[in-house]
Amino acid sequence: MNTTTALFYVFSAVLLFASFRVITARSTVHAALFLVLAFFSASCVWMLLKAEFLAITLVLVYVGAVMVLFLFVVMMLDINSDNVRQGFWQHFPLAAMVGVVIALEMAAVLLHGFQPTQAPELAAKAQQMGNTKMLGIELYTHYLYPLQIAAVLLLVAIIAAIALTLRGRKDSRHQDASQQVKVRKADRVRLIKMPPVVDAPAAAKQANEGGKA
Repeated sequence: MNTTTALFYVFSAVLLFASFRVITARSTVHAALFLVLAFFSASCVWMLLKAEFLAITLVLVYVGAVMVLFLFVVMMLDINSDNVRQGFWQHFPLAAMVGVVIALEMAAVLLHGFQPTQAPELAAKAQQMGNTKMLGIELYTHYLYPLQIAAVLLLVAIIAAIALTLRGRKDSRHQDASQQVKVRKADRVRLIKMPPVVDAPAAAKQANEGGKA
């Protein structure tokens, strides 16, 4: 067993432990931190498999952005996890069986798709071109239509999230651009001609004369 294989087993064991603790930790903050550890372990495994682009993307996107947002939300909401976790162990056997079935299905699909005979050729090509360039070529040639469909689905999800959370507040002041464009000069400015000398009203004139007397 060489060093790479030993590190692979170590990071895989840490990944399995962190994933199990995500669903069994009592505190939601601890569960989020264990999820961060799982992401770090998965990125290390990808690094050992010479998938540097996927490893750094996992660290930057999920650990650096998504999990930080999760931690802020969990700390701000202060969710009572005791009520949420009631009946967890009662449904654990069914959940474990479903997880095993999903793992077996994924293993059957992935193992069927691997072709060890092409591994030396792919390794030599990866050393010449780089795995990031090879990933880009695969995405934008063989998987272009699935990539575009995924992009459209993400765009629809973003628009739906904005539409669901966008609510007008009554106490907020905002300007309507369409109304500003339709404004005319006569609606905003009124010119009044006034004589240079304005005569004082009669009552004020009499009061001034009475004061002088």
